[in-house]
Amino acid sequence: MMATPTNPPQSMGSSNVVFRTETRFDPSYIRTVPGIIKVAVIVLDLLGFICIQSSAFWWNPRGVYFNIVAHLGLWFSGILLLLYLFHVVEKYHNIMWLKIELIVCGIISFLYLIASTIVLAYGSAGYSAAGFFGYLAMVLYGFDAFLKARAMQAGDLAQGTRVTTKQTPVTTPPALP
Repeated sequence: MMATPTNPPQSMGSSNVVFRTETRFDPSYIRTVPGIIKVAVIVLDLLGFICIQSSAFWWNPRGVYFNIVAHLGLWFSGILLLLYLFHVVEKYHNIMWLKIELIVCGIISFLYLIASTIVLAYGSAGYSAAGFFGYLAMVLYGFDAFLKARAMQAGDLAQGTRVTTKQTPVTTPPALP
């Protein structure tokens, strides 16, 4: 009697990505980790800017540089938060949103390192407070860049859902001669 090798059934599946292309307001993004980080860095950008502007030395080049960095972060994060809240990121899913966020968050984190260090070295109370908020923003921008790098490695989507279906084929025994 001849033994036939038994192969275990192989699971075959497919992965479909579902994108809803209409823009709609969805505040649930704010309750996610990236949404919380974006709101936090917006607040820190504003606090640092207010500290420099309320200082007697707001005109100093160190303060001006800090304000430029704070504005870059504020505008980038604010616009991106609106794009996520209104699902524009999902609508234009062909753009590499995660890579853009990774690069810009890394750059802003580095710029905040420089800006916070030079305003702390100045010694003014307002500058010291701005430097503190700048270092906090630097850490959050760096953490956001780290999260984006991990999401890119995992093949995650910036926004949208991935539906995976598994199919198991039916194996029939070989026909007898």
